[in-house]
Amino acid sequence: MNKEREELESWKRKIVKRSSVFQRVSKQAQKKINQFIPEKAHKIITESIKKMVEVTLKGSEWSNSSKAEVHLSLEEREAQIEERLEAHRKAAVIEGAGTGAGGIFLGLADFPLLLSIKMNFLSECSAIHGLDVKKYEERLFLLYVFQLAFSSDEHKKETLMVIENWNEKKEELKDMDWRTFQQEYRDYIDFVKMFQLIPGVGAVVGAYANYQLLDQLGETAKYAYRIRYFNESGK
Repeated sequence: MNKEREELESWKRKIVKRSSVFQRVSKQAQKKINQFIPEKAHKIITESIKKMVEVTLKGSEWSNSSKAEVHLSLEEREAQIEERLEAHRKAAVIEGAGTGAGGIFLGLADFPLLLSIKMNFLSECSAIHGLDVKKYEERLFLLYVFQLAFSSDEHKKETLMVIENWNEKKEELKDMDWRTFQQEYRDYIDFVKMFQLIPGVGAVVGAYANYQLLDQLGETAKYAYRIRYFNESGK
């Protein structure tokens, strides 16, 4: 497990590392661009994220609690996660290209659809690691993994600390601040995704953006569940 632990520590260092000057400047540019986004787009994005958080916490869509076979190694579990990521990534690319080709109205429809793809992928990661997503604490964990993938540098550091100390923190965290959640997510993806609303280039941008966003989520999920694996297996 030395190789896996070294990879994990390298990834964690990347998470806590201060953002580059370019990234900080891009963040400022992004805030300016947000001012030009139509109010209708803001409302659709906000409501989509709010609904996704509420549905996840209520657990109304989590009917299966399939568990991984106990004898599976970490390597085997992560291989399964990679397979599921590939399937969800393809779905996200097709969906992004299709909605992006339709201009602003279909482009806006991409946000709730992509959220659904992401959360379904995370729920499958949870099941592969033998965790029961019918349990409230596991659904809450999904949202923290999501935040770790798509939020500001400072928020990522805070979220990583929660995930590293999940067994202790989960007792303190009975709910999710969806307003902070949605603002962090929007700020993370708006800069690229808003170009998806432009007719003529939306299909290419939508497909590319969705591919990259699923890649980011896949990497984050792999290491977040690897942290859980090491903490709970004692290996």
